[in-house]
Amino acid sequence: MKYFCLLLALMLSPPVFAQTGLPPAPLADRQLDDPVKEAAARNLMEELRCLKCQSQSIADSNAPMAGDMRSKVRERIAAGETPEQVRDWLVDRYGAWVTYDPPVSAITWPLWIAPVILLILAIWLARGRFRRKKDNE
Repeated sequence: MKYFCLLLALMLSPPVFAQTGLPPAPLADRQLDDPVKEAAARNLMEELRCLKCQSQSIADSNAPMAGDMRSKVRERIAAGETPEQVRDWLVDRYGAWVTYDPPVSAITWPLWIAPVILLILAIWLARGRFRRKKDNE
């Protein structure tokens, strides 16, 4: 029984060790005093991807890294930078993947053209299928 309790304690302890001991970033969950700047920061945060969660924006994520990113966005907006300058800084730091709207480049053009190619292929296949069905009637 003693070994079972020890094993159970070891199995349940990894989440405790995974938590960070650092305090949250100062502006992670605190809004800016200027409502115009807060709105600009909030709009930008909704356009940026959480690097840990990957499917959530930094505005919606509770991950510590997303909190750090929210804080940085608010700090830079409060310092007078435009949302575009902050976005460019984050893209330079983390790559174009951090934004939900990556620019068209040699690396990303297949992502932009693939849906068009798939739609054309689907129409072409459906047209052929309907023609065969019509000819059989």
